Amino acid sequence: MSDFFKLKERGTDVKTEFLAGLTTFMTMAYILAVNPSILSASGMPQAEVFTATVIASVVGTLAMAFLANLPFALAPGMGLNAFLTYTIVFGMGYTWQFALLAVFIEGLVFIILSVTPVREAMMNSIPQNLKYGIAAGIGLFIALIGLENAGVVIASASTAVDLGNITAAGPCLALVGLLIIGILHHKKVKGAILIGIFATWILGILAQLIGWYKVDIEAGVYSLIPSGIISLPSGIPTIGGACFDFATIRSSFATTGDFILNLFVIMFSFMFVDIFDTMGTLIGVATKSNMLDENGKLPKTKEALLADAIATSVGAIAGTSTTTTFVESSAGVAQGGRTGLTAVFVAGFFILSLFFSPIFLAIPSFATAPALIFVGFLMLESIMKVEYENVTEALPAYIACIAMPFCYSISTGISFGIISYVVINACCGKAKKINLVMWILCAIFVAYYIFVK
Repeated sequence: MSDFFKLKERGTDVKTEFLAGLTTFMTMAYILAVNPSILSASGMPQAEVFTATVIASVVGTLAMAFLANLPFALAPGMGLNAFLTYTIVFGMGYTWQFALLAVFIEGLVFIILSVTPVREAMMNSIPQNLKYGIAAGIGLFIALIGLENAGVVIASASTAVDLGNITAAGPCLALVGLLIIGILHHKKVKGAILIGIFATWILGILAQLIGWYKVDIEAGVYSLIPSGIISLPSGIPTIGGACFDFATIRSSFATTGDFILNLFVIMFSFMFVDIFDTMGTLIGVATKSNMLDENGKLPKTKEALLADAIATSVGAIAGTSTTTTFVESSAGVAQGGRTGLTAVFVAGFFILSLFFSPIFLAIPSFATAPALIFVGFLMLESIMKVEYENVTEALPAYIACIAMPFCYSISTGISFGIISYVVINACCGKAKKINLVMWILCAIFVAYYIFVK
């Protein structure tokens, strides 16, 4: 195991990788509850979507482990599942089978792009300062996710965002958990982030027992005490292969031309978000954890992107939306995970979730929120490496950084960063330092916002 995953070479051990895997899983386990809830609104059977979510996550994460030997976990992406349900099915009136077909084809296109130098060239073409900005932006983005999950920050019609009720149990305990992690990190306690998650959960259980935390199922506030320990898998995915139900899919369209055109548009929309979300996550987490080589490139990039592509196609066949590399992987990396063994442990926990779902699903989002907020703090450090004395380098990095949390999208942050980098350098007489791939990406992004977005 040590030789295969190169544990000593990367300065880690099995215990560290285990803790990192558990930490990553804990911070992303919410997808097991949220993904079935969102996709079932489109008409998919909720129990089957739960199992499909596990299948897609396990296949993608193991592919990442054994193909790329990187500590990143994959699962059906948030935002992309909502796009399938609320835009494609509700907004456009298409069937969910049609949407899964678009996801499946997107995955096949990604596989082709991943075995060629195209996607790797995109990753490696991004300037180093822009990579630092992307890493910091992802830090702010996941911190915002954590604050929202805890209820510390809420949506507001008048000010866009507002302070939540921090005297309520969830938000208050999340802030306490953040301080616990910070104190333990300062004292160099191993497993500080994981301890913080469990400590916050335990405090939440105590809050429920004394009546501070009130269960209200109709409002989506569930008990923090597991309803049991062992459960059987939540259904065999009978929706698996629905993306090949061409009779149902074809019935929604008057002509073959309409079918092909709409399939292409929807597939491209999935592909655009997926490819740059994945790139942003890989670049951001790898930059912060010093995984990049001396040339600023991520080793095994092609294999990592291939794992992501395989997971997307397998996930569509199983019956779930686009599977992508999760930004929550940064929590495990911050815990010390450096190899694919971390990913193997994450996949193992996903498998266990099929049989111990009452335990995993009882962990509230406000307990995992402190981990995301703290990791966001760690990743923000990357902004200090940007060459601020050079505005043609610093401004695009800044734009990429702030666009991610403010636009609530990693891919938007990358696109804004690349467009601004090309424009400002071209206008300042530094066009020669812009590589061909950056020019092409800039043109693609501009065309996307004009004609698609």
